[in-house]
Amino acid sequence: MSALQGLIAASVFTEIAALLALAAAVGFVALLLRQPLVVGLIAAGILAGPQALGIAQSDAHIALLAELGIAVLLFLVGLKLDLGLVRSLGAVALATGLGQVAFTAGIGFLICLALGMDALTSLYVAVALTFSSTIIIVKLLSDKREIDSLHGRIALGFLIVQDIVVVLAMVVVSALAAGQGQATARAGLARVGLGGGLMLLGVGLVIRFVAGPLTARLARAPELLAGFAIGWAALLAALGDAVGLGKELGGLLAGVSLASTPVREAIAARLSSLRDFLLLFFFVALGARLDLGLLGEQAGAALLLSLFVLVGNPLIVVAIMGAMGYRRRTGLLAGLTVAQISEFSLVFMAMGVALGHVAEGALGLVTMVGLVTIALSTYMILHSHRLAEWLDAPLRLFERAHPWRETEADGAGKGPPPADVVLIGLGRYGGALARRLRARGLSVLGVDFDPEAVRAWRQAGHPALYGDASDPELVAALPLGAARWVVSAAPPPPGGLSHEDHRLALLDALRAQGYRGRVAVTAQGRGEIAALRARGADLVLLPFSDAADRAAEALAEGA
Repeated sequence: MSALQGLIAASVFTEIAALLALAAAVGFVALLLRQPLVVGLIAAGILAGPQALGIAQSDAHIALLAELGIAVLLFLVGLKLDLGLVRSLGAVALATGLGQVAFTAGIGFLICLALGMDALTSLYVAVALTFSSTIIIVKLLSDKREIDSLHGRIALGFLIVQDIVVVLAMVVVSALAAGQGQATARAGLARVGLGGGLMLLGVGLVIRFVAGPLTARLARAPELLAGFAIGWAALLAALGDAVGLGKELGGLLAGVSLASTPVREAIAARLSSLRDFLLLFFFVALGARLDLGLLGEQAGAALLLSLFVLVGNPLIVVAIMGAMGYRRRTGLLAGLTVAQISEFSLVFMAMGVALGHVAEGALGLVTMVGLVTIALSTYMILHSHRLAEWLDAPLRLFERAHPWRETEADGAGKGPPPADVVLIGLGRYGGALARRLRARGLSVLGVDFDPEAVRAWRQAGHPALYGDASDPELVAALPLGAARWVVSAAPPPPGGLSHEDHRLALLDALRAQGYRGRVAVTAQGRGEIAALRARGADLVLLPFSDAADRAAEALAEGA
């Protein structure tokens, strides 16, 4: 044992401190190289693993922190999950989730047979390829601020369906691993169904009778509210794991149970930093578990299966959603979220190895597929809008002549009404801006990529349109002839201006459309003003600076 490993072994605290320092250093290098932080953290895990520096030795402690991070992450997702919207997206979530699983398992099985694997190994590998990492996808969509978009909500829906399939597969293999045959497998499935039903019933009762009054009392002590939220997330995650549903679904149900309370935004704000801290351990643990010795044995087969997952999974989602009446762009943005396999794929294969059904080489094969697909799909999701632009023409094959699900959402195909101001982004800033513009006698058409925001705006009696500012087709659908202003009040993307910035895409599309009115966009800081003006913006809004300036003026006048 090296001196470094000996020092770390003397103290779990020292080990955790070393992991944090290593993750920060590798993450910083990834930032300098303009790489996704997820990839950097997985690389830090590989460096910390037993085959490199050997820092990660307390597997139980790291796993505990990682699992708590998963519970908090899915809890925060559940907080924003509107049950009415889940019901409205239930059909597409079920169809895409089951369709993707069936397609990947069926075609993957045939590919594995063609590669010379036996039938049982082919079945195990094919099933492992159907799992996608909900945690990684939710983190990436959250970072891009697309978790509330239409494609983000659909993706979350079919990932939940996929997670249920994962649970069922794990139950069957666990029952077989216990050596008790098909009867116990059926009993395990029945236990999961019964336990899941009881949990859903309990969550329903909490929503109906407990959540509102309890959180109203807890809100008087914000620190206690945050502690309660963490404890509630961990408790339901543990219950979900105990009944066989898994910690992920348990944490999600915990968030759903509090989603209708008025304090959900306060809870989300307090727990977001804790989520990011704990998820660091999840990604580090994922990298540390990778067995590098198994990765090179079947490189050719791994690359072929990786290509199948990276291309085939998104295409089947695009095809299914296109057949159900969604636009090809929405289908691709949702489909890219399943262009990788999950950490559960490795667990599933490890269970097969322990049972004696598959050899170690099959685990190495799936490990390499996981490494390739997680890394590449991260880039695909981060650059999803550019991919959608590049693949727009080929994907026309998968879109109906009339994608009625989205055009009906925009007003039953009647087209948006003309307005003085087209305002893109109906969040807190955009909503406040729209109200003040209307108070000054201007008509406003609201646009947002969050179906829930559009629905709420219409219910308030205001015209609204579903649309994504980065979508080139949005501008063609806007009533620009009467518009004096087009305003982008959507939050600027983190990290400053980039090629995929929705503000630049909007400015370019307006210019290509021949729009002659004026355009205003928001910016994070004064350093972006010159670039945005050069691209065509007539006015650059700085929400925080502008508000501070107005407040300072009011204070000075009253002094």
